[in-house]
Amino acid sequence: MSDDNDNSLAGKAALAAGAAIGSAAIAAALLFVKRRSDRKKADGKPGATSTAPHYPTETD
Repeated sequence: MSDDNDNSLAGKAALAAGAAIGSAAIAAALLFVKRRSDRKKADGKPGATSTAPHYPTETD
């Protein structure tokens, strides 16, 4: 390893840009997961099973 410390403005800017990009990627992933979860809840259909289809009790 090198004993040189990169204290230049370009190095600090690159570090800040990398942190911002990483933070944005994490935020986007969390929003994507939340949106999928919300859609799944709003769908309202029961999950698929290997049994006969479900019919409401009001049906004759």
